[in-house]
Amino acid sequence: MKCPYCAYQESKVVDSRHSEDGASIRRRRECLSCQKRFTTYETVESLPIVVVKKDNSRQSFDRNKILNGMVRACEKRPVSMAALEAAVDEIEQNIQNSLEREVSTKKIGELVMERLKPLDEVAYVRFASVYRQFKDINSFMHELNKILEEK
Repeated sequence: MKCPYCAYQESKVVDSRHSEDGASIRRRRECLSCQKRFTTYETVESLPIVVVKKDNSRQSFDRNKILNGMVRACEKRPVSMAALEAAVDEIEQNIQNSLEREVSTKKIGELVMERLKPLDEVAYVRFASVYRQFKDINSFMHELNKILEEK
């Protein structure tokens, strides 16, 4: 690790601690040349994920797009931003854990609906109406009836 003060290549680790979220390790280091201390963070490198859209075009995975869609579905609903961010974290982790480097928008949409349903049924129906592109009132009512049957 290069020292930010003198650019010397060698340092020693003085202290290591897990970050609050547990996703990284904070390390205090001391330069072996100038003896100044600095902090580094070590995280797991995640592989890039490509999203395959309905038209078979591809683009980089962007968690903000998922979050924005969920926020729109939960507009004027009693769902906290923390709950939505936690749901997006779960979705992203699920995709990373699948070890697939390409994921379809269909799979992402299903994961979003799985997370929205327990949070807020109205938000779930809002998201489903856009995601599933209901053609008429009957397909919309079919989805509502499925929710009512589960209760």
